[in-house]
Amino acid sequence: MNNRSTEAGKTGEPAWIGETLAGTWSNPFSVLGLQQVVGVFHARTVIPDAKTVEAFTMDDRSIGTLTNPHHPDFFEGPVDLKDREPVKYHAKNDTGEWWVVDPYSFGPVLGPMDDYFIGEGSHLRLFDKLGAHPMMHEGVTGVHFAVWAPNAKRVSVVGNFNQWNGTRHVMRLRSDTGIWEIFLPDIPVGEPYKFEILDHHGNLMPQKADPFAARSELRPATASIVNDRIDHEWGDAGHREFWANADGRRQPISIYEVHPGSWRKPDGEGFLSWDELADQLIPYVVDMGFTHIEFLPISEHPYDPSWGYQTTGLYAPTARFGPPEGFARFVDGAHRAGVGVLLDWVPAHFPTDSHGLAWFDGTALYEHADPRQGFHPDWNTAIYNFGRREVISFLINNALFWAEYYHVDGLRVDAVASMLYLDYSRKEGEWIPNREGGRENLEAVEFLRNMNKAVYASTPGFMTIAEESTSWPKVSHPVHEGGLGFGYKWNMGFMHDTLKYMSLDPIHRQYHHNELTFGLLYAFSENFVLPLSHDEVVHGKGSLLTKMSGEGADKFANLRAYYAFMWGYPGKKLLFMGQEFAQGREWSEERSLDWHQTDIPPHRGVQNLVRDLNRLYRDTPALHERDCEGEGFEWLIADDNRNSVYAWLRKSPGRPPVAVISNFTPVERSGYGVPLPHEGEWREILNTDASTYEGGGRGNMGAVTAKTENGATAAAVTLPPLSTIWLEFTGATNTE
Repeated sequence: MNNRSTEAGKTGEPAWIGETLAGTWSNPFSVLGLQQVVGVFHARTVIPDAKTVEAFTMDDRSIGTLTNPHHPDFFEGPVDLKDREPVKYHAKNDTGEWWVVDPYSFGPVLGPMDDYFIGEGSHLRLFDKLGAHPMMHEGVTGVHFAVWAPNAKRVSVVGNFNQWNGTRHVMRLRSDTGIWEIFLPDIPVGEPYKFEILDHHGNLMPQKADPFAARSELRPATASIVNDRIDHEWGDAGHREFWANADGRRQPISIYEVHPGSWRKPDGEGFLSWDELADQLIPYVVDMGFTHIEFLPISEHPYDPSWGYQTTGLYAPTARFGPPEGFARFVDGAHRAGVGVLLDWVPAHFPTDSHGLAWFDGTALYEHADPRQGFHPDWNTAIYNFGRREVISFLINNALFWAEYYHVDGLRVDAVASMLYLDYSRKEGEWIPNREGGRENLEAVEFLRNMNKAVYASTPGFMTIAEESTSWPKVSHPVHEGGLGFGYKWNMGFMHDTLKYMSLDPIHRQYHHNELTFGLLYAFSENFVLPLSHDEVVHGKGSLLTKMSGEGADKFANLRAYYAFMWGYPGKKLLFMGQEFAQGREWSEERSLDWHQTDIPPHRGVQNLVRDLNRLYRDTPALHERDCEGEGFEWLIADDNRNSVYAWLRKSPGRPPVAVISNFTPVERSGYGVPLPHEGEWREILNTDASTYEGGGRGNMGAVTAKTENGATAAAVTLPPLSTIWLEFTGATNTE
């Protein structure tokens, strides 16, 4: 405030004038703007540095001259109005003149039905009501700001438009909901802003970014930015219609997991824009045959090494890659190319940065006050209070927001296990049991169920995927059947067991044979995604290539055999970027992938294999149509631990079956008998030892023939060392 404002109280003005000037009056709409005094409208306004002020209607009719008898900055006086309407002021001083539209002369934007639905936690359009929204209100263009801070004594919007002065634009409190709102005329799109809050004791809080901001400044700056609705003409109706009418469980889903900040870096540093990523990443994904891109979290976050998992702006695509419109163009471009876009979504925790959600209004608003419930020991972050309806409404609306505004195809929900268990990563005495005395977080369970019901109801074809690392039952079962309602669940057991097995020297694998068979005991208990994710190639874990046993060529052979084993295994597929060409180094967000390795034959061979795996998986119904159903799988060889050979059948009604056979020893096995269900030719559609993959070129000359002898049907198959082959049935042998 101008220094003259500190003189409040020295000229005998009413106390509320001094408090208004100091920004401590909690209800400025009761004293500023248009007020009726003995049946006559009076205009009251604070205009620092003005000497004269004249009031006008918005159509430029003069309605009165205001004076400042009580304080140099506080002007008031009667005005010629019969009904309430917006007004503006023409101010002058010795150096110039200017116009001010009075924000306190406007009525509220939110209405009683908003209050009702917000109050009961059922409002499913909060992202259109809270935050900053450019609009026409009562005939005037401006921005409506609204924020939930029920325990604050005062909330103001601050920005360049008021010199970041919290005494200037104090908001109106809607006491039934705890939401503060104000309509500010003449605020342009692109304007940075924050909320300044006095807690209930009158203490000034750190300025807060808008929880519903649709755009944010580029770190290290932390302000929110006024952003209009995405102005984009979508051309993805065909893509969305296909998935809306498809049973995703019976579609090929092969996901390419991407950290957009390090997939490629321009000149080795910085970030590609969304448009540059669209030009480079989408064609690459199409060429490689992946059906979906899954981005590590792209919501605004302050700290690069968090990879986006410490988000402070759930509604704002990070500024690292350009404006939000660029992300919309990326999604549309991917959809037009037939590629879905999934986002990692983080409702399990949030960082305690001072501009974020932590102690938002001076109280534990979004989190629990008790650290046994509100603090996450693994990540030193806060935990959402899933028992508070406003908090779960904030999160559910966010899921709906990404589906509607950006047409994303689904959300992979991070760290679900940490949400489900009250004692997650806690010792005895460090957690509070639920109302029934158990360790289950019943409120988080209800939140997850409600979130899944909301997104599946609103967006046909949407998918949610749980990263859930325990044996919690029915994660991917419908809510009405007692499930959590997710579409899919990451199969963490598959990832753990198979990588452990592949790290073993082949001579020891015979003693660990069941580590690859055990997973089939539960493979159809959930709708599984088989993940080889970013978590497996960071923090000293090495790359997938370095996890394989052996040296040199054997590592590549093991990895190729493993990939084909996985793509032939029931379940949808996920591979983290760089692993499709067997990147040698573990991943770091600080550098680009090692794309030069794609010019090195063994790496290029793995890349060729992954491309073919995706093509065959997509084009061969037996490999995907029953990914989530037991009828699509049949063991052929499950117990040959001495030779470390596994064989099974993938099948779908009315489709040619495919036999998947893996030999995890460095010994070629010629004439190996594989039982098969049908006599006739079985075409070798994949062989990881093929020369095109930089293998040894050993195999079955394109096909084998199954014959029946002594009532058993089998084929003599050549199994190259450290390899997986796929055989597709082509028909019975002509016996004429």
